[in-house]
Amino acid sequence: MDQGIKRKSREFGVKVVNLHKQLTAHKKESVMSEELLRSGAGVGADLVKAECAMGRNDQITRVHIALQKCVEAKYWLELLNDTAYITEFEYNDTLKSCDEMAKLLVVMIKTLRAVNQ
Repeated sequence: MDQGIKRKSREFGVKVVNLHKQLTAHKKESVMSEELLRSGAGVGADLVKAECAMGRNDQITRVHIALQKCVEAKYWLELLNDTAYITEFEYNDTLKSCDEMAKLLVVMIKTLRAVNQ
């Protein structure tokens, strides 16, 4: 697996964990931030699982699950922003990482599918 995507997924996961810590400690918000934590940190976890996939189709499926979690994380970020739990800076910074991650995952899925044919 490409080291760049692994590094980006880790950076995104760290941003999500730090945002979750800030939300639970200072804003006393736990429901949406838990969902963000689960989906955002799950992106990297699913990429790790993809490295141990039983075959190319399984690997594609696991990367696609990572993409789904990335899209879900974006939803929770938008909701947290719309309800004023996070600042515009926090939103834009984390959203940028999320969008970059999603683009990388789409490219990875397309590449894996092309190699699989």
